[in-house]
Amino acid sequence: MCAASLHGGLHFTDAIRPKRALISVFDKTDILDFAKALAGHGIELLSTGGTAKLLQDEGLGVRDVASVTGFPEIMDGRVKTLHPAVHGALLGRRDKDDHVAAMEAHGIEGIDILVVNLYPFEKTIASGADFPTCVENIDIGGPAMLRAAAKNHDFLTVLTDPADYPRLLDTLETGISYEFRREMAAKTYALTAAYDSQIAAWFNRQLTDNDHEVAPAPVFVAGGPLGMSLRYGENPHQNAAFYTNPADPRPGVAAARQMQGKALSYNNLNDTDAAFELVCEFDAPSVAIIKHANPCGVASAETMAEAYRLALRCDPVSAFGGIVALNRPLDAATAEEITSIFSEVIIAPEADPDALEITAKKKNLRVLLTGGMPDPAARRQLVRTIAGGYLVQNNDFARITEADLTFVTTRKPDAREIADMLFAFRIAKHVKSNAIVYAKDLATAGIGAGQMSRLDSSRIAARKAVDAAQAAGLSGPLTEGSVVASDAFFPFADGLIAAAEAGVTAVIQPGGSVRDDEVIAAANERGLAMAFTGIRHFRH
Repeated sequence: MCAASLHGGLHFTDAIRPKRALISVFDKTDILDFAKALAGHGIELLSTGGTAKLLQDEGLGVRDVASVTGFPEIMDGRVKTLHPAVHGALLGRRDKDDHVAAMEAHGIEGIDILVVNLYPFEKTIASGADFPTCVENIDIGGPAMLRAAAKNHDFLTVLTDPADYPRLLDTLETGISYEFRREMAAKTYALTAAYDSQIAAWFNRQLTDNDHEVAPAPVFVAGGPLGMSLRYGENPHQNAAFYTNPADPRPGVAAARQMQGKALSYNNLNDTDAAFELVCEFDAPSVAIIKHANPCGVASAETMAEAYRLALRCDPVSAFGGIVALNRPLDAATAEEITSIFSEVIIAPEADPDALEITAKKKNLRVLLTGGMPDPAARRQLVRTIAGGYLVQNNDFARITEADLTFVTTRKPDAREIADMLFAFRIAKHVKSNAIVYAKDLATAGIGAGQMSRLDSSRIAARKAVDAAQAAGLSGPLTEGSVVASDAFFPFADGLIAAAEAGVTAVIQPGGSVRDDEVIAAANERGLAMAFTGIRHFRH
């Protein structure tokens, strides 16, 4: 009998009235109601393991897959659906004579609906489980069935998300459309690709030694589910979305609880991430204010309120409409200070209830609580797309300490200068190159970011320091008596001379220029102390 006559002339674009469904889910959300609805339409139910028991306990007539395969689950459930009776039922084309003949010869009945979701591998690794436990939570049978069913979406429907159950049920009377089957197939392949990418990324991390560089992986993998659709990207004419990485448990904007305010925009997410990654660099109570992914003020102090006031003082004009990041819980005093001007976002590890009462008065202010602080020294991958590929690098995990400094000038810095130098250099890591950061008493005094010339960055930062001092009613610029950090070496002495004219007493920079001797000589002539770090902090 030919395939066409057996299936009544079925064409792959036809709507399908299903007769048989296989259900095997880890996430059992809404599965009982869904299975009951299928059974109510006369659809035979197949199932496995815990899912089968759940449905049977509810009185549903469910066939165990083992009765179809004629083979029991073995190896602690590792092998149960990996069988021709299952995969033949999923992969057999109902419009091809040889496929239909093979199914008839081997007693294989087609499966019209496959409902599968996977072991939560990302939750397992996020829990801190050991290596063997993580390996055991790698789903094998589930992805194999999903890929098979998605490939054969011409003749069956595959579901991976409980949110799609009602959509399928709505089509049972008229038949499941080809368009719906193809949409679900695309969703399935995205799921399995992301699932495999999480496993691959986790395996690669097991091969990484945090104390040494390792060779890049031969294949770059990344993937994750849609976190939210965004109104637009950097500009209103650009489409945008935010995808999460379930395999990355790092505290930050992606997993933060939004306590109030409007939905986050593309720029909000980008800037808030930059702010939180900066403020986590410091152990003392610290605040960072970010605008367009660059800091406009950073400070450490004994209280968060004082740290905020000092950070704001550096550039109060740019801080308007900025992102405020804290490395301590938001308290009422700091909330009062922050809400005295317009800010887009506050991000902090936690917040006191009275602080949230204060921020609630600013309904458009987003408040994000992360539940913790990330480790700035932890290795992770940063990804950027270019035409035809990806640029992938480790994050800039280097953290300079006093022991790393080489003092190259006649005058050596005192303890206060060293503390400010390390503070400023750590901030420079988070400023777009060319980066110049002035700091005094653990507070920024001027920041020059993103200029093509290091000299221009020095001059801009000094100019901002003058403006900030005038706004604060001070007699001299904030840079008077400060230190200066440069993210890369001074190629000429002019940038250092501009800093000296702004009133700095000490300089921290990587060194390594062919004109280092000229720069050192210029520092000595002006009585400056200077230290080389041997580490560059470019940020493009």
